[in-house]
Amino acid sequence: MYDLPIEDRIRLVEDFWDSIADEQGAVVLTDAQRQELDRRIDAFELDAEVGRPAADVLASIRQKL
Repeated sequence: MYDLPIEDRIRLVEDFWDSIADEQGAVVLTDAQRQELDRRIDAFELDAEVGRPAADVLASIRQKL
C-alpha cells in the first residue's frame, strides 16, 4: 500500500472516512459519554460568544509557527 501514489492513498483515506460517516449510527455511546456531550451542548448554547471565524484561527496559528 505504501508504494501507491499519494493521490491514491488520499483517495483511499477519503473512501474509508466516507464509509465511517455513513455508519455513524452504529457507534454506541456510553451513558457517561452521552452525559458529557449533553453538558457540552448545554454550555455551548448558554455561551454568548459564538467563537471566531476559521480563517482568523488559522491565521493566528500560522503566526505562531
